[in-house]
Amino acid sequence: MPNWFLGKIRYQQPIDDSNVGTRNEEFIKQKTVTEAYLVDAVSYTDAEARLYQEIAANTPDFEITNISRMKLADVFHIEEGGETWFKVKAMFITDDEKTGKQKKTPSVMLVNAETPKQAYEQVEISLKSALDPFEITDVNTTKILEIFPYNEEEQRNLRPLSEVLSPEPETI
Repeated sequence: MPNWFLGKIRYQQPIDDSNVGTRNEEFIKQKTVTEAYLVDAVSYTDAEARLYQEIAANTPDFEITNISRMKLADVFHIEEGGETWFKVKAMFITDDEKTGKQKKTPSVMLVNAETPKQAYEQVEISLKSALDPFEITDVNTTKILEIFPYNEEEQRNLRPLSEVLSPEPETI
């Protein structure tokens, strides 16, 4: 099960201002840009290292300003979806056998889409096979630009225990 961390970075970006006179060419106006990324990591330290690894190629001088754990039930990356990430909250409805009342359990998911309506529909399609009935209550736009899940090649440096505990070969 993935552990998702929301990382925020900040950097300075030059402003292309064509109205600047020739006298102040040494002074370039800059604006501060803050961006958010979602990283699958095993710890805060791993999340920080993965952010530096992923972001450094495109953004040379940046600082990580915040890393926080983001509790998500699932992340749906739709190939034909948009570039905007939506946070979708669904309530799963179950019957409590002891009290006989309905119990609603919240579940938060992320999905990329072009519109909130498309995000709603994508989650609805993805949850169609769920055993419990559900109701989608919230669809909100996030500021997340990109998501960095672990891929098959990055198996968190795990090896079978038998390899680690195998006895050393005997020398003659």
